Amino acid sequence: MRKLIGLFLFLFASAAAAQLSIEITGAGSQRIPIAIAPFAGEGTVGQISTIVRADLERSGLFRSLEVPPLSPAPTETSAVNFAEWRSRQADALVLGSVAARADGRFEVRFKLFDTVKGQDLSGVAYTMSREQVRTTAHRIADFVYEKLTGEKGVFSTRIAYVVKRGTKFELQIADADGAGEETALASFEPIISPTWSPDGRRIAYVSFEAKKPVVYVHSLLDGKRHVAANFKGSNSAPAWSPDGARLAVSLSRDGGSQIYLVNPDGSNVRRISQSAGIDTEPVFSPDGQSIYFTSDRGGSPQIYRMPAGGGEAQRVTFEGTYNVSPRISPSGKMLAYITRNAGKFQVATLDLATRQSQIITDSEKDESPSFAPNGRMVLLATVVGGRGVLSAISADGRIKQRLTTAAGDVREPAWGPFAR
Repeated sequence: MRKLIGLFLFLFASAAAAQLSIEITGAGSQRIPIAIAPFAGEGTVGQISTIVRADLERSGLFRSLEVPPLSPAPTETSAVNFAEWRSRQADALVLGSVAARADGRFEVRFKLFDTVKGQDLSGVAYTMSREQVRTTAHRIADFVYEKLTGEKGVFSTRIAYVVKRGTKFELQIADADGAGEETALASFEPIISPTWSPDGRRIAYVSFEAKKPVVYVHSLLDGKRHVAANFKGSNSAPAWSPDGARLAVSLSRDGGSQIYLVNPDGSNVRRISQSAGIDTEPVFSPDGQSIYFTSDRGGSPQIYRMPAGGGEAQRVTFEGTYNVSPRISPSGKMLAYITRNAGKFQVATLDLATRQSQIITDSEKDESPSFAPNGRMVLLATVVGGRGVLSAISADGRIKQRLTTAAGDVREPAWGPFAR
């Protein structure tokens, strides 16, 4: 027990050295020009408008316009000269204000305008504390994004990833923009395969603290965890069912690695795959009816699909001799996976209806693809200069980002669900 306590530290303290920075290396061809004026009064709490602007720019779908200092600063109630903003090439405009409340909190109000049609597209008022500035700004960016694109924004979501610094491994939880990172777990043994529960409150992962892979379920609310799978042999590759009631895992308790279902508390273990090969890396379809997984039952690693309760498996990937790590888009229409292409390991996507596949990255050592909850982007790990970094790329391959940290080897990313 002393060794366990020494090796594993359950933390939720900020680790500034792990801060991710984001570089946009590509953008959509039709970006919406938008003007986001500094919010009146925001200097008392922080630059909310700056965070909103950065969020929208990072999506690759918006082009933020320079807004000169205006006096007095316009607010959501100001009369808008639409012709003037159109002359600045703005198709959309965000105006807002921040005001202190008697209870010590702050009220943030904003409105979004369509300057082309000269319309008020609505707005929202939020109440926040000083500690909720970034959270509030992300919510505003999500509102603007959804109003102008018709799909939900992911700026308020979180990501998980593993950083190795020296001999220590850290499971980090951060905002989607890389800020606000916290260490959920630190260990001198490897941590791999983090995966979010559908409600975003728990993470399942594999730890090697027992000198073998063991699956844990970790609560992000109180930092407590428990063993979900620790059987003879390997316990690996956890994946949550859409209702959060089950985990699919790969176990070698009966010999070779096969797919099993288990409750998150470790009970009700049931084998669902039957092959003479290695079956691993399961993932549920969004409707919970199917499980996609990697298997070499046909001679080379390929992706298969079978009913979630077990049954006959059907091969899904046919191009190439090495296709692994399946991830299904939230719509259930697209598969992302790692394919070997001319000696490079790259992220590919497969349209499950048309059977059309496409390699969307130009890197050489990709791993662990993970869809954003709106299906727009894919988060992945890759190697640059001998060091692991995170990248994000749009599902069509046109928008690229690189997320780097000042020190450490970054791997094993997982994009969390929409906030509930």
